[in-house]
Amino acid sequence: MKKIKIILSFIMLGLIINSCNNDDNNASYPYSVRLTDAPGPYDEVNVDIQGVEVIGEDGKTVVLNVKKGIFNLLEFSNGVDTLLATDSLEISSVKQIRLILGANNTVVLDGVSYPLRTPSAEQSGLKLKVNQTLQEGILYTVLLDFDANKSVVKLGNGEYQLKPVIRTIEKAISGSIKGKITPIGKMAVVEATSATAVSYTSNVNENGDFLVMGLSPGTYTITITPALPSLPVTKTNIVVTAGITTDIGAFIIL
Repeated sequence: MKKIKIILSFIMLGLIINSCNNDDNNASYPYSVRLTDAPGPYDEVNVDIQGVEVIGEDGKTVVLNVKKGIFNLLEFSNGVDTLLATDSLEISSVKQIRLILGANNTVVLDGVSYPLRTPSAEQSGLKLKVNQTLQEGILYTVLLDFDANKSVVKLGNGEYQLKPVIRTIEKAISGSIKGKITPIGKMAVVEATSATAVSYTSNVNENGDFLVMGLSPGTYTITITPALPSLPVTKTNIVVTAGITTDIGAFIIL
């Protein structure tokens, strides 16, 4: 009997640990990578981008949904940028971004196109260091500032080589609102309405918690609508800031 109790204890412990791990894995972190450039003395600098990966603190690699293609860097200068890749991550810490280049890179000078030789190591994965700790519900963006002028090197034989010089700019461009209702177990819809009448909705989970994410900075009104016969509850003048989850506390549902 004592041996059976010990075995059952280990089984229960395993279930608890597995449950905790599953809870951790449920967290998701919206993430995007964008491309911009500093102007250079060329007609075009065309870069063949085939993949974008992020690497977490534990070495876990996530392959993002990438917009593959050839990008003329000079089209994205003076504050213009374009979306390269996006996904919802299950890792809360990003330490590195890997940019995978193809072989179809060219530079155009005085109307003439020249191949850009690219070292094989950089084709297989150009590694860029970042240091981001992500917060659930915030849309994080990394801007790859590709310096076309410094990245194109003219060789002694008249050929050109691509040696990417890229600065990473990290930013969070949205905020979130979180809270809780009591008693728990009630079904409810949560609606966040901005001052410009744009609405975002979410649901309360089984623990009474809610999170409305992806909100542009501004002032919002939260309306919690539970199932009948309970009545809606409203809270106004909630300020949302980019990169921050605003906790508005608990609501009592009668």
